[in-house]
Amino acid sequence: MTDDHRQPPKPPTDPWGAGPGPTDVRDWLAGPRSRLSELARLGRIFAEFLRGFRALHFVGPCVTVFGSARVPEGDPHYELARAMGGRIAGLGYTVMTGGGPGIMEAANRGAREAGGNSIGCNIKLPQEQQPNPYVDRFITFRYFFVRKVMLVKYSVAFVVLPGGFGTLDELFESLTLVQTGKIAAFPVVLMGTEYWRPLCDFMRDTVAARGMVAPADLDLLTVTDSPDEAIGAIQRGVAALPASWIPPKRRRILLER
Repeated sequence: MTDDHRQPPKPPTDPWGAGPGPTDVRDWLAGPRSRLSELARLGRIFAEFLRGFRALHFVGPCVTVFGSARVPEGDPHYELARAMGGRIAGLGYTVMTGGGPGIMEAANRGAREAGGNSIGCNIKLPQEQQPNPYVDRFITFRYFFVRKVMLVKYSVAFVVLPGGFGTLDELFESLTLVQTGKIAAFPVVLMGTEYWRPLCDFMRDTVAARGMVAPADLDLLTVTDSPDEAIGAIQRGVAALPASWIPPKRRRILLER
C-alpha cells in the first residue's frame, strides 16, 4: 500500500494526549530569547506568583492530596481519597488538590461533605481542565513550577494516591524538598499499597541498596491503605514540626477581605 492510500490518523480520544497546546511556555523553555522577551516573561511569572499568594494567603494550613485525574467515581482509590478528604477536614485542615477530576475531585468532595474547606490549584492545559464542583476556591496557573510552589507553600502534609507522571513528579519533588531540608519534615503518606508496591520495592532494593539514598530516607514515607493510620501519621508528623504557622492579619489597605 502506498503512502497515498494510507488512512489518516484518528484524533486522540484521550484528552490528556491532546498535545502541548499554546506554544508560548514551550518556546520560552527552548533556549535563550530576546532580553526584552525574557524580562516580560519574568513580569508575568511575578504576577502569577503574586496572584497565587493573594488567593491562598488566608486558606489556613492545608493538607495537599495528589493523585490521578483519570480515576472514576466508584473506584476504590476514588473512595479512599474521598474518605481521606473528610478525615483531613475533620482535623481542621484545608484540603488542597489540583482541582480537577478523579482523585482530586474525590478529596475535595470528602472535605465538602465533612463541612471543611476545599481548594483547587489548577494548571492550564490544552484540554482546558474544568474545576470539580467541590472546591470552595479555584485558582488556575500557567506555569507548573508556580503551581507546585503553591501546593507546597501552604501545606503541612502530603497524601499521595495512585497517579501518573504528574503525581510521581509531585511525590518526588515533595520528598526531595524534605530530604534536603528545603522544607520541614512534613508527613508524606502513600495510599494504595498494591499500586505503589513495585515503586517501594525499587526504592528499597535498588535505590537505597546501591547507596543512592540513605536507608533512613525511606522512612520519610508512610505507606498504608488505612485512613486511621494515615491520619495518625499526619498528626504525629505535624506535632513534631516547628510552630512556624503564623495566622496572617487582613489589611484593608491591600483590599484583603
